[in-house]
Amino acid sequence: MQKEVVYQSTNTFDTLNELTDQTKTVWLVFHGIGYLSRYFIRLFQSLDAKDNYIIAPQAPSKYYKNNDYKRVGSSWLTKENTGTETKNVLNYVDAIMELEKLPASVNFVVLGYSQGVSIASRWIASRKIQPNAFVMISGGFPKELKKDDFTFLNQTTKVTHILGENDPYFEIKKVEAEKIRVKEILPLIEFRSHPGGHELDIRTVKNIF
Repeated sequence: MQKEVVYQSTNTFDTLNELTDQTKTVWLVFHGIGYLSRYFIRLFQSLDAKDNYIIAPQAPSKYYKNNDYKRVGSSWLTKENTGTETKNVLNYVDAIMELEKLPASVNFVVLGYSQGVSIASRWIASRKIQPNAFVMISGGFPKELKKDDFTFLNQTTKVTHILGENDPYFEIKKVEAEKIRVKEILPLIEFRSHPGGHELDIRTVKNIF
């Protein structure tokens, strides 16, 4: 018999730069599978430090990436007990945001890369978050999310999906079909590409605004 227990858990997250009165944009960025947040956040170092404050949550499930047991990666979710694990992850994100206490005056960007797209989109939908921009990079959109889950979004919210033209994880036919599905859910979405592969191209992200 499988049982369930509720307990308190502790997890880390990383930030880059300082949140000050001069901060213009706050980025909540979700890494992909295999990353640790402290390494993922380095991809945003080229953003102006005075204007930008970056928050990178850490996926809770850690594992060794190869047989030498030296490099550690992490994963947000798997097909095992996905519903409960999703609730746990979203509660963790809520706790980060409560701790950070972001001022209402800043631009707020939610960004998901690869597997992080699933967390970013589920958090926005379930918590009715109103970001100034929602950026999805090289990631699939959760199958259970529908148009009704995003009707609360402001018409001014900038929604962008970015995909590498040489991404080995995506087939052209599947990409085109997915674009149609996501466009029906998020009519304001803009699809962009960069010449690279399965990667976060910070130059493309900078050009969103």
